[in-house]
Order: sequence, then C-alpha cells, then structure tokens
Amino acid sequence: MFGMSFGEILIIAVIAILFLGPEKLPDAMVKIAKFFKSFKKSINEAKDTIEQEMHIAELKEGAISYKKQLEESVNDVKKEVNVIEDLNDNLTDITDSVTKLDKPKKKPKKKVKKIEKKEDSTDV
Repeated sequence: MFGMSFGEILIIAVIAILFLGPEKLPDAMVKIAKFFKSFKKSINEAKDTIEQEMHIAELKEGAISYKKQLEESVNDVKKEVNVIEDLNDNLTDITDSVTKLDKPKKKPKKKVKKIEKKEDSTDV
C-alpha cells in the first residue's frame, strides 16, 4: 500500500493509539478512511474531466476538418457554376450572331433588282 511495509504500518498504529487513545482511535480511522475515499473520488473526477476535455478537443478538430472540406467543395461548385454561366453567355452570343447572319438583307437585293431593270431598258 503506499510503499510502506507491515512494520511501518504497525508503528504508525501504535503511535496513533498512544496519541488518540483507544476511545478516539475508531473515529479517527473512520475519518481517515472517508478522507482517502473523498480524495480518490476527487482524483477520479479530475481524471474523467480531463479525458472529457480531450475528447471534446478531438471532436472540435474533426469538426474544423469537415468544415474545411465543405468550404473547399463549395468553392469547387462555385467555380463550376461560373464556368457553366460563361459557357451559357458564349452560347447566347453565338446564337445571336447566327440569328443575325440568317436574317436576309432585303435592301441590297432591291437595289440590285433596280439596277438590273435599268440595264434591261438601256439594252433595248
């Protein structure tokens, strides 16, 4: 027990009997036992609290790690959305250009016809 031999414990018991007397010794032993019990209980509670705090710290580190991963994923998705929006804008520009090219220009054709009519009349 505490690194003491049986002889040392016997000497302490004899000294306790001499100082306390046989009437007060049982009460003193009960108080000492209660003290050791409460001391052991306090040490165990402190140990449990430290272990709990370490567990909370581990959970906090895990949460921070997951948060970083989530932020990176969100940034990747935002980049992809920006690329898709750029492609959509380019497609709209191309569609507008094709639409402009497909529209027939009526005014120059009319001028060409007028010129042809004039040429026809001079040839006759």
